[in-house]
Amino acid sequence: MVKSGSIGVLLMALLFGSGDFLKMERGRTNVTEQCSMPKPCNVYGFTNWYKVGSVCVKYFNSPLNFTQAEFSCRTKAPGAHLVSVHKKEHNDKLLCIVKKFNPNNLRIWLGAFELFKSGQFLWLDGSYWDYEIWTRGEPNHMYTSTEECVEMNWKEIGKWNDDSCDVKKNYICAFKLNGILKPGFEEME
Repeated sequence: MVKSGSIGVLLMALLFGSGDFLKMERGRTNVTEQCSMPKPCNVYGFTNWYKVGSVCVKYFNSPLNFTQAEFSCRTKAPGAHLVSVHKKEHNDKLLCIVKKFNPNNLRIWLGAFELFKSGQFLWLDGSYWDYEIWTRGEPNHMYTSTEECVEMNWKEIGKWNDDSCDVKKNYICAFKLNGILKPGFEEME
């Protein structure tokens, strides 16, 4: 006769294998499926960035905590911050970029944080909070006081989660096209 505790352990081992829940999700989601990569950013000196809406973005495969990632972005381009997301189309483009550059680790920091444990999330670049696509049951900041920063691709690919700001993750930086172009200059053709 098998003890009920043993069945639970066996079931957990079968379901989660290595313990990496995201890998289990990847098994059900084809991370290499074709997605539409955004076009390169046509701003001189930033052609290795991609245009997503009215911003240029770049993926950085160097895990940093939330604060370090934001300060790193500020050194990458004038007016740059961790990326903000305002449309499903833009969220999908960011996911496509992450899939292209790091299909084995899709988790990234986005440029949003919870303001003083209020339940109100804000974008670091000061833009309006006009779109959100949370993982089921998230944000769960009301149950923990340690999850105040926003990531993408935790348990559901393409969705958001609130997580501890101290965790190191890869990230995407963004700068506004009109913020870097000097008056009288235009995008490259």
